[in-house]
Amino acid sequence: MSDAYLYAAARTPFGRFGGALAGVRPDDLAAAALTGVLAKAPGLDPAAIGDVVWGNANGAGEDNRNVGRMAVLLAGLPVSVPATTVNRLCGSSLDAAVVASRTLESGDADVVVAGGVESMSRAPWVLPKPDRAFPARDVTAVSTTLGWRLVNPAMPKEWTVSLGECNEQLQEEFSISRERQDAFAARSHRLAAAAWDEGFYDDLVLPVEDLARDEGIRPGTDPGRLAALKPSFRPDGTITAGNASPLSDGASAVLLGTGEAAGRIGLAPVARIAGRGVHAVEPQRFGFAPVEAAERALRRAGIGWGDVGAVELNEAFAVQSLACVDAWGVDPEIVNTRGGAIALGHPLGASGGRLLGTLAKVLRERRERWGVAAICIGVGQALAVVLENVSDEVGQG
Repeated sequence: MSDAYLYAAARTPFGRFGGALAGVRPDDLAAAALTGVLAKAPGLDPAAIGDVVWGNANGAGEDNRNVGRMAVLLAGLPVSVPATTVNRLCGSSLDAAVVASRTLESGDADVVVAGGVESMSRAPWVLPKPDRAFPARDVTAVSTTLGWRLVNPAMPKEWTVSLGECNEQLQEEFSISRERQDAFAARSHRLAAAAWDEGFYDDLVLPVEDLARDEGIRPGTDPGRLAALKPSFRPDGTITAGNASPLSDGASAVLLGTGEAAGRIGLAPVARIAGRGVHAVEPQRFGFAPVEAAERALRRAGIGWGDVGAVELNEAFAVQSLACVDAWGVDPEIVNTRGGAIALGHPLGASGGRLLGTLAKVLRERRERWGVAAICIGVGQALAVVLENVSDEVGQG
């Protein structure tokens, strides 16, 4: 079997809900990310792409009918390039990369593009079809932006509480204070702002419309300001709009290939996908699921936490991120060193691709060999991927 390597990564800026990207269709965002990552490999004949695997959590609006294939067509790739769309909610684009890596390892293709998109601004309202013709009653439109909708009554009530309530329960379980959450959130903004100011994201992010930077970063955020915000889910709760990820719009993409495909791609690989892990728990405990997903990915890579030099953990909520970091026992200073989703944004289907692209670059920047990308997923799941830095920039860190 061949190994699967990451050759290049690109993403759009992540826009605020109702912000600068709200006027851009998700299929156009997807096409922009796909075009952007392929622009990094100008010597690659697009007809050589064996498949495109795309992540998307919603799929109820303009991203319906296989948005991955729509991105291929809108990007002007040959009509012979196939594409599929996968949905593992928040983990969709990381799942797309996992599927793509397996495709490469099995020999079914030599070059695959993986990625994902979400426009939470443009997610539509939906109406269920009536159970009989000409109903006289009112019908309620349901927002598809986030969370449960059209819930099956057979689902236990404790499974279908809001994502925020799930994480308030996690806070109670692990006694993670509001102060720790706010400090973690402030760090996310501080590091994200510094990363942009230092040029870290310049070659990872491609402008869309008039937006060139992630729109949700607030450089002046500090724990004091966050402490003034009211709880969002319980009157006496700890989770606020400031220590949770925002609703966002954006797309991401990664170019993957076998080692033998380097000549065809025209680039040297920068990271090897060395381990993968998936885990599931009770739906309300989804925020803690990355703990075991990462452990499984590490075991499959044949390494332990002591070998890991960088972690990219999606910051759905500060509380669940802290719970995972505590459980892993890693140095918090190696986690999300260039900011996280609380500051950068969390367009559900695109976040996994962002994690991989950022992690590969952080490993090169820090001259570390091993890194972990992990993401929690609503309804009780998580994914993790171990990357091995195979560039020349590997040293003691």
